[in-house]
Amino acid sequence: MSHDQLSGNTHLPAPCIVDTGIVINKHDIQRLLADLGRVRYSYTLEGQVLNEGEGYVLEVFSDPQRSTLVANHTLYLNVSSFDYLQLIRSPEQQAYFDLIQDRCRLRLTPLSNPLQEQTTRSLNAAALEAVVAEVLSANWDMRIDDEDNFSL
Repeated sequence: MSHDQLSGNTHLPAPCIVDTGIVINKHDIQRLLADLGRVRYSYTLEGQVLNEGEGYVLEVFSDPQRSTLVANHTLYLNVSSFDYLQLIRSPEQQAYFDLIQDRCRLRLTPLSNPLQEQTTRSLNAAALEAVVAEVLSANWDMRIDDEDNFSL
C-alpha cells in the first residue's frame, strides 16, 4: 500500500487524451491551440452556422478580461472565452478542435501540419543563424581592415 492510500489522500492520475476527448484545463487547451497555424473556422449557435472562413491563429491566451477575436483572416483565441475543448476525429481522420461555450461552438479545422511547419521553422532558424554569423564575420573583417589602415 502506498503512502497516499494509507493517508486517505488518493489522487487520480492526470488524464491522457489521444486524438479524441474533452479538455477542460485552460492550460491544456492553450497548449493544444498554440501551434495550429492556418485553420478553417466555423462559428455556430445551436447548430446553425453564423460565420465561417479561413484564418491564421496569431495568439492563444487566457485572460478573463479580454475577448476572443476573429477578424480579417486572423484569430486571437482566449481560452477563457470557452467552457471546454472537444477533440474530434472525422471518419476521414481529419482533426477538429471544437471550442464550446454554452450553445456556441467555434470549430477549428487545421489547414497546416505542425510536423511540416516545424521542419520549415528549423530551416528558417538555421538560415537566420547563418546570415547572422555572416554579418558578424563581415563586421569583424571590416574592423580588422580599419585597424590595419590606422596602424600605418
